[in-house]
Amino acid sequence: MMRRVVLCFALVGLAVASAKSYSIVVPEQAEAGSAELQPGNYKVEWSGDKAVLKNGKFNAESSVKVETNTRKYDSTSVKYSNADGKMRILEIHLGGTNTRLVFPAPAAAAQ
Repeated sequence: MMRRVVLCFALVGLAVASAKSYSIVVPEQAEAGSAELQPGNYKVEWSGDKAVLKNGKFNAESSVKVETNTRKYDSTSVKYSNADGKMRILEIHLGGTNTRLVFPAPAAAAQ
């Protein structure tokens, strides 16, 4: 009986450890779509055309376009732009997948 309990906990632990989690580091204040991010570590989650970047109790939501690359990304990475002295997140490439999240340009820059 004890072995079954231990085995059950081990299997649950492996399942949790293998869950996909996408983390990024924002080195300085940056915009992600309409969201303003402070420097720090963020967890990226998305559903449909919405991405949520979480840092502790702070959640920033932005619309995104989900695109598929022809091959998988080796690691999670962030593509930035530094226009007008402001850092902007353009894309997040999700490691181990062929998915990238493309953030919209700010309204002022799109005109």
